[in-house]
Amino acid sequence: MIRLIQSGLMFGNLVHISSAALVERYNRALQHLAGKTTALTDFHIDISGYSPEIGDELGDPLYLNPNGVNRQFILLTPEQKRAPLLNVKFSTSRPILREFIEANEAQLFALTATDAVAGELVNSVFKLRSPADLFTLRKIEIEADTVGGTLKNADKLAAMIERFKTENDAWFDDVLIAEMIGISKQTGDISRNPVHLSHKAHEQRNFWTAHFGGLYLFPDVEHPAMICVGEKPREEMPVKYVLDLGERNRIAKFLDFNKLAEPIVRARGMDAAAVLRQKMDFIVIDTAAGAGLNPAGLDRGDMRRLARMHADRLPDEYHGLAQLARWAENGGDWPRISADHPAYFYGLRAADTPDRDLVNMLLAELAPLDARQLFICHKELFYRLYATWPEAKRAFVADFLAREYQVDKAGARAALFGHEPDMSGAQSPAQADERLIERVGPWGAIRRR
Repeated sequence: MIRLIQSGLMFGNLVHISSAALVERYNRALQHLAGKTTALTDFHIDISGYSPEIGDELGDPLYLNPNGVNRQFILLTPEQKRAPLLNVKFSTSRPILREFIEANEAQLFALTATDAVAGELVNSVFKLRSPADLFTLRKIEIEADTVGGTLKNADKLAAMIERFKTENDAWFDDVLIAEMIGISKQTGDISRNPVHLSHKAHEQRNFWTAHFGGLYLFPDVEHPAMICVGEKPREEMPVKYVLDLGERNRIAKFLDFNKLAEPIVRARGMDAAAVLRQKMDFIVIDTAAGAGLNPAGLDRGDMRRLARMHADRLPDEYHGLAQLARWAENGGDWPRISADHPAYFYGLRAADTPDRDLVNMLLAELAPLDARQLFICHKELFYRLYATWPEAKRAFVADFLAREYQVDKAGARAALFGHEPDMSGAQSPAQADERLIERVGPWGAIRRR
């Protein structure tokens, strides 16, 4: 993991906290939320204020996320919005936190100038006892205030000001006036500088959770389903279809019926063949990694030589992708790759829907040999699998991601998963045969009308 950290591929973009004032504010917030403090004077925090160094110090990676359900947060600066979220338990947590910070950025800038803002992502469940409980997590609300209670005091002061303005004898109420003066020393002039945070309730519709071995919940689509990474739950669920990752045909039908995925070769403005070839390269490295491979400086010619050397050992994923790449480059016969073929999900990407990131995350889980997609779409799984890889594969993947992905993250994501139209008007063989793709849905036998 040291290689990933040094390359900025792990714990990258965390916010460095080293000033005594910020450490003191953090400790007051941590005491307020969790009844704990840190002895560290230098650490890093993610978007929620969680610090991996403090997690190690306390022996508790969930010190800001009790039971992994109601995520607490500590904001020392609005710059945390650019940081990742570590120890993710729900795929919706980081987008909700980032939206909250961006919607209140000016107010948070003012509040965090003198104090830490502490809060919680609140839902109706404090501890999950069964997967069925997840379906009750439909709405997430944010509760937040400074440790000193600035917002609560501002509301109290606003009520006092209204009373002072409307009650006839308020001008002669020395106690009321004294209380107003005392609170205003904490809040400032709220008539000129109102102190308020927008607390929008967030609908948690389709999402992934790390609980119960990993679950993808899609209750808010036309054909709802739950997809389990591990074993299916024995009890009845609130959705009709409960699948596991081994039920590839049923998952393919689920994605197709709900129009959640599309073939890579269908994507306009995208060099589909190049994407497929890169997926093949990762598979070649995976196959050759245990044979004394030196991954340094490998080019396209080296990859072809490695593929020839290990041709008898290359898995079906490679050969299926090779068929798709040949079709994307040269046209010809349409590749017949059914959903139970190991290469099937490697040839898909999420369609342009609000659930695009979640679907790409699921596809990464179904196509784990594609290290790039795994890193971009499902970092928790990437780090877990990375620890098990041979050293040669670790070195190749880390070098590739640092060299090819880190330099232009937005561009790489747009090229792989974006849905921008092709402004040049040019058509690849795949685009020209879009009607064929529609009929085979996307790789199998032609559908019956």
